[in-house]
Amino acid sequence: QVQLVESGGGLVQPGGSLRLSCAASGGIVLIYRMGWYRQAPGKQRELVAVATSGGTTNYADSVKGRFTISRDNAKNTVYLEMNSLKPEDTAVYFCNSDVTSTTRSRTVYWGQGTQVTVSS
Repeated sequence: QVQLVESGGGLVQPGGSLRLSCAASGGIVLIYRMGWYRQAPGKQRELVAVATSGGTTNYADSVKGRFTISRDNAKNTVYLEMNSLKPEDTAVYFCNSDVTSTTRSRTVYWGQGTQVTVSS
């Protein structure tokens, strides 16, 4: 069974940093795309950053210059380095990926989410 597991969330002060991790497991054959979304209370889920298998990265305008997405393909893991955090970054962050496994063709999966709170 393919699953995505996020870690690294927590409480930080404005201007601080966090690194989120998302590890994919369960008979992984290929990972085509890995990305991060976030959802604040009462708001729609929004794309934060995405990294393709070809190395292309894209970011929401609100996080450009502050967040960096990266992949370790040997570990089937994607990271989100978050710097200069602002209170408006507070949200549940979700890992998202489309994956081919030993049991299913290319399928989109979501992680369970990890809470990031930026507050003084």
